[in-house]
Amino acid sequence: MYLDEILQAQKRGEAKGITSICSAHPWVLKAAMRQTSEVFAKHPEGAETSEVLKVLLIESTCNQVNQFGGYTGMTPADFVRYVRGIAEENNFPFENIILGGDHLGPSVWQNEPAESAMQKSEVMVRDYVRAGFLKIHLDCSMHLGDDPEGALDVEVSAKRAARLAKVAELSVGAGLVPAQLPRYIIGTEVPIPGGAQEHEEGVSVTKV
Repeated sequence: MYLDEILQAQKRGEAKGITSICSAHPWVLKAAMRQTSEVFAKHPEGAETSEVLKVLLIESTCNQVNQFGGYTGMTPADFVRYVRGIAEENNFPFENIILGGDHLGPSVWQNEPAESAMQKSEVMVRDYVRAGFLKIHLDCSMHLGDDPEGALDVEVSAKRAARLAKVAELSVGAGLVPAQLPRYIIGTEVPIPGGAQEHEEGVSVTKV
């Protein structure tokens, strides 16, 4: 899988990456599939860049898609079916799509006590892995309802991420998709899910 190539390149000190499409809008996904197909068609199979050009990474965030539907109204399994349907409509091979879960952790429930938020996070991570998501971003960097004031202890954040990673590992092969070990992104160096400035209950058109 191309994600493994990225990891291996990183270990060698090489800059290599992949574009991530984080959207549930059918027009965006359709355009991404068409662009991927058109660019790949211009390169021979033997070209060095052919592998990345035929792979499409589509992600959903924890507030977009979760076991309660998120603001899209879709569970992880629903999202997989949704993307598969768009791929079929556009003659794009679904096996060339990598699905990613972004900021999976207690962000959506950070006003709840830690144990309650983490239990819901475990269910969400389990559902993502069982549905066939392979790129799993675990983010437990946020304060929860009963955490003490001040900066969140790094060890607490790490233990929570490890707890979710264990759930992910135990969920492999338990769903309706072939067993594949997830590839992980751990922690956060980016804005909150979706790039918003504050947590949103819905989605609105971007201002000019």
